Amino acid sequence: MPFTYMKHALLAALLCLCGGAQAQTTLRLTSVPTATPAAATLYLAGTVNNWSPSSAAHTFSRNPDGTYQLTLPATVTGTIEFKFTRGSWATVEADVQFNDIGNRRYTIGSGPATVDLQVAAWKDQGSGGGSCQSTALQPNVRVISTTFQMPQLGRTRRVWVYLPNDYATAPAKRYPVLYMHDGQNVFDACTSFSGEWGVDETLSQLQQQGLDATGSIVVAVDNGGNDRLNEMSPWNNPQYGGGQGDQYVDFMAQTLKPYIDQNYRTLTGREYTGIAGSSMGGLISTYAALKYPQVYSKVGVFSPAFWFAQAPLFQYLRQHPANPATRFYFVSGTQESQTMVPLMQAMRDSLARGGVPAANLSFNPKADGQHAEWFWKREFSAAYQWLNAPAAPLSTKGNTAHLAFSAYPMPAKNQLRVELPTGLREARLEVLDATGRVVLKDKVRSGDSVNVSGLARGTYFLRVSGGHKSGTQALVKE
Repeated sequence: MPFTYMKHALLAALLCLCGGAQAQTTLRLTSVPTATPAAATLYLAGTVNNWSPSSAAHTFSRNPDGTYQLTLPATVTGTIEFKFTRGSWATVEADVQFNDIGNRRYTIGSGPATVDLQVAAWKDQGSGGGSCQSTALQPNVRVISTTFQMPQLGRTRRVWVYLPNDYATAPAKRYPVLYMHDGQNVFDACTSFSGEWGVDETLSQLQQQGLDATGSIVVAVDNGGNDRLNEMSPWNNPQYGGGQGDQYVDFMAQTLKPYIDQNYRTLTGREYTGIAGSSMGGLISTYAALKYPQVYSKVGVFSPAFWFAQAPLFQYLRQHPANPATRFYFVSGTQESQTMVPLMQAMRDSLARGGVPAANLSFNPKADGQHAEWFWKREFSAAYQWLNAPAAPLSTKGNTAHLAFSAYPMPAKNQLRVELPTGLREARLEVLDATGRVVLKDKVRSGDSVNVSGLARGTYFLRVSGGHKSGTQALVKE
């Protein structure tokens, strides 16, 4: 082969190899607070690493000129959300007044890029070392213990409890219980890293407005910081960790719940017990409901990180089908990631194939949703009301077969769109109140919208009948 031809062939091969490689994005911090410790290690926490505040794979290197930089792997594509930390959420970045800031967002393009950014302040360096006035609702919220024993994990943890408005004035009353993860973010902006859910204010207001007849106790367990990913997945992810989820859910069911039932006026049955969380909390809540079907009957799944343990989770579901009487409420943003909604939908469909009826599965992708506390705070009320709606009234039409239909949006404000199963041309729609009284009825075809603006705010039952079948699901009117 002539040398010139070989040279051209080699050059062409190199060009092909280079052209096939993905361009990388470098994040460069050109300015950090002057009070940043000289020996500080800076980290990227975000959707690229499931918001780990101290991921060794996402550590910034310091340049001789005092700037910091981190080059993201070429596999990171699309829109990412992130923040900078010094290794924990207590040392996350803040604005110049040491207040929490929203998630940063950046869309990675097709070419190489260097993005220059600045950190205005670190949260822990505010006046009084990051002190602030608690936003937890008083006297409803209290800390049970800052060192609650977790024998299954050999650790301790702060555990919070929210008590309903009438807990002190109705001494004979007992309450359902909702267990939640990432307790730092549930009640108090001072302990959160990116804003709180405001669960305490939401439930207090629902009770005051007459939209929550029973009220609920909420128990929130702080995450373990660097142990968070390990504790919130029963299975190990080679890149991020995991593998201690069994011990964590055992702690919740075998240690924490018995303590709460012994020390607070709870309704102890599974029909009164729920579990909810976001991201990894959504993953571990789903797993807890599958492992402990005798404990939990209501599951709030917010922006779940099913990708973290996709294969073993779905395999476990096939081997351990959910209790059909368990309700699952799924919600996420449609643009959070490429896999978020598809995996959430796959979970819903797998639960349905395993025997969970459509009436117990609520699927809510939101176009404006983000992987952030403000979004989960906004969606919590609808999820709570749907999960805690009374059991649907029994049909009076004998052994009528089940009719699977969809109705959205949920909660509904003015219009409710109804989708009927293929082959059913028309159906009868009825809205019933909690006593079983019909308050609205109409005839619908698939895709029709029903005007529900005249209904008062609250929880109803939506019954659709046609073709010798009937289906019922909860309807939340806002």
